[in-house]
Amino acid sequence: MPLLHVSRQSSFSPRLATVAAVVLLVLAGCGKSDAPAGAGGPGGGAHPAPEVGVVVAAPTDVGLVTELPGRLEASRIAQVRARASGILLKREFREGSDVKAGQLLFRIDPAPLVAASQNAQATLARAEANAVQAKALADRYKPLVEANAVSKQEYATAVASQKTAEADVAAGRAAVQTAKINLGYADVTSPIAGRIGRALVTEGALVGQGDATELAVVQQINPVYVNFTQSASDVLKLRRALADGQYKRAGGEEAASVRVVLEDGSDYPLEGKLLFSDLTVDSTTGQITLRAEVPNPKGELLPGLYVRVKLEQAQATNAITLPQQAVTRTQQGDTVTVVDKDGKLAKRTVKISAAKDNQWVVLDGLKAGEQVMVDGFQKLQMMPPGTPVKAVPWTKPNPNAAAAPAAAAPAGAAAPAAPAAGEKK
Repeated sequence: MPLLHVSRQSSFSPRLATVAAVVLLVLAGCGKSDAPAGAGGPGGGAHPAPEVGVVVAAPTDVGLVTELPGRLEASRIAQVRARASGILLKREFREGSDVKAGQLLFRIDPAPLVAASQNAQATLARAEANAVQAKALADRYKPLVEANAVSKQEYATAVASQKTAEADVAAGRAAVQTAKINLGYADVTSPIAGRIGRALVTEGALVGQGDATELAVVQQINPVYVNFTQSASDVLKLRRALADGQYKRAGGEEAASVRVVLEDGSDYPLEGKLLFSDLTVDSTTGQITLRAEVPNPKGELLPGLYVRVKLEQAQATNAITLPQQAVTRTQQGDTVTVVDKDGKLAKRTVKISAAKDNQWVVLDGLKAGEQVMVDGFQKLQMMPPGTPVKAVPWTKPNPNAAAAPAAAAPAGAAAPAAPAAGEKK
């Protein structure tokens, strides 16, 4: 037994030695290859400078936009009323449709009005006959009074009767004209062009009896008015700033443009113009009333609708606009982060005026050409203080960019391979 054990050990020892040598060589090679990977690059362990998005300050004239609540109103409103009394026979329009000026809307029974017109004509004929007779008598008395055949008193009475008859003729003609006008009121027409609402009376109703019955309402909604109010203190501050030269007028007497923002937050595409501002201040609210005119060719804006009005009353000269995420607003003041040419960061206090199109309008604190940091603040939280950065131009993110690849992924994905014969799914 001992001799057999010695022979096995002597036969396997060379193989074990060879395997051990190969393992040592592999481990040594792995140690050499892992060493460069742990190094921090050519700089001997230094981290690369983090990239931050910046925008370059560019002074320009920026319009100062004030957003105020307002309400729409028709530019012209006409109440259609019955000016003649009678029974309403027929309605000649479709409710809610557009009508033209002078278009027939209602028909009132004209029979009583026709009778009144005929009576006036008969009265006029009788007055004209009396006038002829009075004139003939006066003409016949004229030569007789000169020959003292009739007294002057009789001649004067004849002349007075003639003038009275002529006055009766004039009154009869006026009565005939009035009867014709009243007969014309039997056809009720639209006084203006616009959109008519619902009929306030139905066929068979007695209208115009004692007062002018309201039949319908026509509103002209192209253009449409928007009425809104502005704080008197804001108006005074703006005028004071204009007088001091801080701002310049946007154009015209008051505002260069008026934009309407609908209830869903979308902007109405057509631009309006400011018509007037009230000269007095409401003692209860401290507001000044303003009115603007907005074109409405498609009838999208309806009277009574509550909207918001963007009013541009002045322009800030040499102002800079920055994305809102670039400005830090606190009770101590507004600050931004400026990146110099060496990549060093510095806090800067700025003066903010107002917001326009999701951007802050900076009036003071920045110079032309300075780089303002907009993106990359989270990267700096992982870095030691004073770490230089690499400034790259900031681009506004597109919300649809992330959705496009996700939507295209199912179309470009390969179809799953069909299971082989006899293979389970």
